[in-house]
This record gives sequence, structure tokens and C-alpha cells, in this order.
Amino acid sequence: MSESQSHEIQVRVRYCETDRMGLLHHANYVIYFEMSRTEMLRARGVAYRDLEDSGHLLVVVELGCKFKKPAYYDDMLTIRTTVSRVTHVKIVHHYQVFRDGLLLAEGHSTLACVDRDGKPQALPEILRTDVGDSGVADRLAKE
Repeated sequence: MSESQSHEIQVRVRYCETDRMGLLHHANYVIYFEMSRTEMLRARGVAYRDLEDSGHLLVVVELGCKFKKPAYYDDMLTIRTTVSRVTHVKIVHHYQVFRDGLLLAEGHSTLACVDRDGKPQALPEILRTDVGDSGVADRLAKE
């Protein structure tokens, strides 16, 4: 995926995701980040399952989040994911969480591509370039 590509998903805060104060528990932001990241790939024709089946495992090596305003039960949130950096082995995502246009939180993650033995390997070409929506599984199988 080339840098500066963005994707958005909508997520409604469920009751089970809130704490005793009625706020979205901080651990759930990480789950929302992952949901948004995987849906960004899916929208470009790549499924995590296909990556893993081809022997390309993406592991989180860095993760952070800055909370600005709380989210509450039943809020409809927009999670925006942007690819901010791509190297030979790593991909960095930036996340923004909005409620009605108000920025609630920002985060980032760095994923490294490893093989089944946990050794670093090059990101598949389809993650380093724009992804089309056809033939992705075939291209993964050839890499």
C-alpha cells in the first residue's frame, strides 16, 4: 500500500465495551484500530487470511494511542486509518477516532512482516503498492 492512503469505517460503541463510568474502555481503541486496518486491506482486495496462507505474517511491533476526549456507549464513531510509512519490511498506520467530526483519539501502529519462523521478510509487493481488487490471492501465491 502506498503511503497516505486512507480508509474509514463506522463503529458503534457497544455496552460491553464501556467501563463503569460509561466510557469506551481504552483497550477497545486497539481493537477498533485493528478492525479498521484489516478492513482497509479488504477494501483493496487483500484479506489477512490470504497473507497468512502465503506465509506473510504481520506482527505488531509498536503501538500507541493518545486520548483527547471520551467516547460513550452507543456513540457512532468513525475510525480513519492512513498508511503513513512503508519500508521493505514494515508498514506504519496512523489512526484517528471521530464522533460527529470531533477528534477523540489518535494512534499509530507499526507492523513487521515475518515468516512462519518469526524471521523478518520483505512485505509482499501488493502491500508496498496500490492494491487492485482482482487477482490478489493469485499474486500472493506467486510471491
